[in-house]
Amino acid sequence: MQPTDLIDQRILSPRELAAEVRRLTATPAEWVARVRLDPEGRWYERIHGDAGYEVWLISWLPGQSTGFHDHGSSAGAFGVVWGSLDECVVPRRSGARVQVNRVVSGDVRAFGPRYVHDVRNPEGGSVAVSVHAYSPPLSAMTRYDLTPAGLAVAGTEGADDW
Repeated sequence: MQPTDLIDQRILSPRELAAEVRRLTATPAEWVARVRLDPEGRWYERIHGDAGYEVWLISWLPGQSTGFHDHGSSAGAFGVVWGSLDECVVPRRSGARVQVNRVVSGDVRAFGPRYVHDVRNPEGGSVAVSVHAYSPPLSAMTRYDLTPAGLAVAGTEGADDW
């Protein structure tokens, strides 16, 4: 059994997911040939998946976004390889005031379960590519609408929806 086999069989913390994202963003030769661009929406492909965690590649054209969502019971991390993305969050006590954090090439964000954000490539931006990791693998995501009173649940998706 290889040392990484033990990691692959357990749930990873946000810090461990961030370390895996950093490793992958530092070694694009391992996966860059898989990246595609899709003018209809974000392109994504799962490049690793086991019982403990999964990793996705995502490409973003200007104006493409996720909308507000969480990752259910999964922790996560994402890092930008090329370009930059905006991570939009609504602090719990702010009502509907959105806080925007720019995530540039080399940056990694990590978060725990039920964390709500909207990730987007702003209009006028350039193409962006990012790596995302989740543990345990995603099984459900809740989507939210931003209302004057704050975030409101819009619906839930299961793994079969993506």
